[in-house]
Amino acid sequence: QVQLVESGGGLVQPGDSLRVSCTTTGGTFSNYAMGWFRQTPGKEREFVAAIGWSGVTTTYADFVKGRFTISRDNAKNTVYLQMNSLKPEDTAVYYCAKDRTFGREWSVGRLEYEYDTWGQGTQVTVSS
Repeated sequence: QVQLVESGGGLVQPGDSLRVSCTTTGGTFSNYAMGWFRQTPGKEREFVAAIGWSGVTTTYADFVKGRFTISRDNAKNTVYLQMNSLKPEDTAVYYCAKDRTFGREWSVGRLEYEYDTWGQGTQVTVSS
């Protein structure tokens, strides 16, 4: 059974950087695209970034372009989200998710239904 475990969240100040990680256990990680989503209280979960199975293709939500970078290390079964120039509006619980489609690289998903396994989330708070 595939499990995703996020880590690295915390409290930072505006303008700071933070890297969150997501490690997969119990299944095949390297053959699947991975995504990051986030959610704040009272709002729907929203797409942040995704990366194809080999790491060649990445896609980002407009509000994080140029600030966030998604990457993966298939040898470590881990996907990362490097967040720079953080803003208070980036405060949210960040979730990683595994694509439900095997081997997707060139059309990585941006919608929740395209992912079938989710982590428990890690809280990121940006506040002065």
